[in-house]
Amino acid sequence: MADVSTQEPMAQTDAAIEWWRGAAIYQVYPRSFMDANGDGIGDLPGITSRIEHIASLGVDAIWISPFFTSPMKDFGYDVADYRDVDPIFGTLADFDALVARAHALGLKVLIDQVYSHTSDEHPWFVESRKSRDNPRSDWYVWADAKPDGAPPSNWQSVFGGPAWTWDARRGQYYLHNFLNCQPQLNGHNPEVQDAILDVMRFWLDRGVDGFRIDALNFAMHDPQLRDNPPAPPTDRPRTRPFDFQRKIHNMSHPDIPGFIERIRAVTDAYDAIFTVAEVGGDEAEAEMKAFTQGDGRLNSAYGFNFLYADRLTPGLVCAALAEWPETGGTGWPSWAFENHDAPRAVSRWCAPEHRERFARMKMALLASLRGNIILYQGEELGLTQVDIPFDQLQDPEAIANWPLTLSRDGARTPMPWHGEAGGGFGAETPWLPLGEENLERSVAQQDADPASLLALTRELIALRKSSPALRHGGAACEASGALLRLERFTGGERVVCLFNMSPDTLDNIQIPQGETLCSVNSVSDSLGPYAAVMVRA
Repeated sequence: MADVSTQEPMAQTDAAIEWWRGAAIYQVYPRSFMDANGDGIGDLPGITSRIEHIASLGVDAIWISPFFTSPMKDFGYDVADYRDVDPIFGTLADFDALVARAHALGLKVLIDQVYSHTSDEHPWFVESRKSRDNPRSDWYVWADAKPDGAPPSNWQSVFGGPAWTWDARRGQYYLHNFLNCQPQLNGHNPEVQDAILDVMRFWLDRGVDGFRIDALNFAMHDPQLRDNPPAPPTDRPRTRPFDFQRKIHNMSHPDIPGFIERIRAVTDAYDAIFTVAEVGGDEAEAEMKAFTQGDGRLNSAYGFNFLYADRLTPGLVCAALAEWPETGGTGWPSWAFENHDAPRAVSRWCAPEHRERFARMKMALLASLRGNIILYQGEELGLTQVDIPFDQLQDPEAIANWPLTLSRDGARTPMPWHGEAGGGFGAETPWLPLGEENLERSVAQQDADPASLLALTRELIALRKSSPALRHGGAACEASGALLRLERFTGGERVVCLFNMSPDTLDNIQIPQGETLCSVNSVSDSLGPYAAVMVRA
């Protein structure tokens, strides 16, 4: 059980604070949210039909993963037309209807943008590969072979194997940091930048409120094509050639922030647009800060502090928050515990017998972090990672590296809307199996239970929205064994949050005096297994 108070706190004194600062954002993976036409794949009309569920959580915005025209070799992150909807997801009219319904419910709409690469079926690439002197010949990264025919550099792709593929049409190699059907755009080319900015304007004119920008630190490469040096030894397993290098030349070029400033100039011409970059890799912390520095770049960035962590510890939380100090020019963070690329957190971070309690503590922690918080669809239900048999895998990375790479498919399984066969997803045979265990955590079952994780999630988001300290205040973090003490504060409010991140009771814990805003699991003069408490002190 949880006891959550959402009484009106002290009046908000800074009406000029942007809507997105401290916002709760809900990520929708369209293929798996709701299938409106029964073909086994979720779609835009399906999202619209279930969007009241998202609004009921109290979140500020939805982020919709790619729905653009695509051959779907990487499930939409291989874009063949930036300005249209793939037929499996619907039409532009369906998208417009979704935006209208979201706005009517008070939800902002963010969409994914992939600016580092396209599909090899994109007209830009089709033209670029025709010859070395056509108008788009330099829109992608092309290079001659070495004298012995070898690729131009030793760069490796994220999904395995060399990052270069030979193309007989041009008699050159082209660069691809991901699949070989995802050729790398030449982000150094001003014409490419102009085309990308026009794509942004297309969607902004259709009413979107912002963008989540995918793999932005891959947008530019070293034009000298210098080899990457080997990575230092590590105790982590290396399952891909990509893991053996320091990625300092195929990505993370110092000219990327200049392009970001052009992006910001476009969004500033529209009203209250929010931009957040996904930034992964060895230098993620420095790049996130560079991409969000000052008032002329992106609003926020998020990395992989939590997404691939094998344990949730007080030290991990404090270290992540410490990367974003309240100093002039430092950007604003966003946090996610789960997404479409990372295994479900409850399956990574605790034993099966503790999942119910852990999921409640985890949600309270997410609601208390300084920064924006991103919930991945089904996280509000406590969905677990589904074990997908090899013959049902769809994820190209998992297929290529099986069984050493944990499939992303296990976190992309369809939403269970009710607990009966099919889960109410809309098709007898969805593109991925739902997972029997997750049928027991359906929306319908939890909607009817005031003590459910779904009910707690709604209460915690309402609490966060009602508290200036929790939504956008400062933060102080202290780790002591399994105990995390997180203090959030503004000029007029102070909230102290305590979390037990272990399955054992912590005795003799001094609970602060004041108004208890939230109490999760067992809290008295001790903190029970995975207990949490928030007090307005």
